[in-house]
Amino acid sequence: MAKLKFRPLHDRVVVRRVEADTKTAGGIIIPDSAQEKPAEGEIVSVGSGARDEAGKLVPLDVKAGDRVLFGKWSGTEVKIGGEDLLIMKESDIMGVIG
Repeated sequence: MAKLKFRPLHDRVVVRRVEADTKTAGGIIIPDSAQEKPAEGEIVSVGSGARDEAGKLVPLDVKAGDRVLFGKWSGTEVKIGGEDLLIMKESDIMGVIG
């Protein structure tokens, strides 16, 4: 994929959802209509950070390439460069995997 030419502002991040498995552990294939959207993704781009009460820039804890878990209803779905992505605040991210 070409380099993303979109940088979120402040404490926002751009996340690409990681594809969910289409089979259960027992080998049953799950149809698309029954699958839940995954709550796991990869950070594509990050903003510069939030400002504290004193106006000092506080950098984000996540960086591009991190795999993260986020809430099921977190973020705003957008299409950038033909790709479906999520834009969310860093506070919507529950943790970094690995």
